[in-house]
Amino acid sequence: MLRKLKSLLQNRGEFPSRIRKRNDVFWSAPDAREIKLVKHNANDPIEKWRDAPNWQRKLSNKANSREFAAKFGSRLPDLYFKGADVENIDFASLPKNYVIRPTIGFGSAMVFVMKDGENLFDHTRYEHEEIRAILKKMISERPGLEVLVEEFLQNEQGEYGIQTDYKFYCYKGEIACCWVINRESPSTGNGSYYDEKWNKLKMVNSLYPHRYEPAKPKCYEEMVEQARKLSKAYDIFVRVDFYATPKGAVFGEFTPTPSMGKMYTSYGKKLLLNYWDKYCPGEI
Repeated sequence: MLRKLKSLLQNRGEFPSRIRKRNDVFWSAPDAREIKLVKHNANDPIEKWRDAPNWQRKLSNKANSREFAAKFGSRLPDLYFKGADVENIDFASLPKNYVIRPTIGFGSAMVFVMKDGENLFDHTRYEHEEIRAILKKMISERPGLEVLVEEFLQNEQGEYGIQTDYKFYCYKGEIACCWVINRESPSTGNGSYYDEKWNKLKMVNSLYPHRYEPAKPKCYEEMVEQARKLSKAYDIFVRVDFYATPKGAVFGEFTPTPSMGKMYTSYGKKLLLNYWDKYCPGEI
């Protein structure tokens, strides 16, 4: 009972309300499906990216988000395949470790983090044709969807595993905090919060419990620099995600409605609202 009450209180307030409102405005609009399927590349002028209301919706397409990040100089995972015709995925030429994810979607649904034939996200071994069949079904049910086959990033120690996430809450180039999630699975792990100078903060979101202090990544300053640059270009509040690798900071994705406003602490809601009102006043 107490847990339900705590959850109810955490999901109330102005910050959760703004996140839910943004989600409604973004995805209830008549052009929502069309926007998800727009394709861009890094060479497109910024005016072309911004040629639609709430143009940031285009960056919820992960292929577009890669191109946008590249436009502003971010490092990306190597791309082995992009498209809807999964018959053309040449599994024989792929490294033994790789990642497959849909261009449209959220969370870990339909993501294959393949290490030596096992998907680390569901601890199941898959033959290549099994993966192909699953992808075909997914695409047949969602016209316009594509898949990305990408590099399986190593951590800074050169190890393959579920990567630690570095999630920056940003407001037009200003960073409120960085959420560090040391993942044990897609839905479990340890969470910690830091400011842009790696000073420890109170918990902003209680989704992942705090159990230990992670080491500061060697490329943290590079992440901060890229988070500032990308969020300034994004032009409204957004969370920008990165990974720490032997080759430096690597861009992950943009998240416009982080956690759908759920599980934020009183401290977190106050912190994030203060930045929103100071740097993005009156904006969605």
